[in-house]
Amino acid sequence: GVLAQKRGRLQQLGTEQTDADWEAREQEAEKAYRDLASQLTTGRIQAAQALSERVSGEMRSLAMDRGRFEVSLQPVAPAATGSEQIEFLVSANTGMVPRPLGKVASGGELSRISLALQVVVSQVASVPVLVFDEVDVGIGGAVAEVVGQLLRRLGKHYQVLCVTHLPQVAAYGNNHWRVEKLALEGQTLSRIEKLDQADRIDE
Repeated sequence: GVLAQKRGRLQQLGTEQTDADWEAREQEAEKAYRDLASQLTTGRIQAAQALSERVSGEMRSLAMDRGRFEVSLQPVAPAATGSEQIEFLVSANTGMVPRPLGKVASGGELSRISLALQVVVSQVASVPVLVFDEVDVGIGGAVAEVVGQLLRRLGKHYQVLCVTHLPQVAAYGNNHWRVEKLALEGQTLSRIEKLDQADRIDE
């Protein structure tokens, strides 16, 4: 039964191995892990700095003039993912200490930061479809135009779906769909309709 299984497993592993042999192999494996983890940490430090600077730059073009994006690397116990935990921090105003993204940013800011991130990593990201909602909250005019331009740039690499209420943003879409809610026989229904050029201008 169990004893036979254990003996069979020992035979597979090689019964000639001593405790010292196993300890040596364990130390070799640990050293190999630490070497690889150290390489990963070095790469992450370089990537974090570059990503922080570029995303912060894109945020400034999206009506977050004093916003700052930071990639924080916090040391953790060695694990399969390396020796640090990665966290995105953001500061919305000058002089504010960057704090975790989800605790600081509003819905509109989260969408714009997400947009900034996707623009920066568009050459290496593998997500086929990007959906944006509320990217135009609290913005207008020239900033809305920039949002439209950024979405158009992303559309060259991905399928981009964007819910917007601003003509400056909608104008950059290859296709324009109108979503309406209708009351029919006591039920509220949603209808989506692709617009032709004339309807698009009216909308």
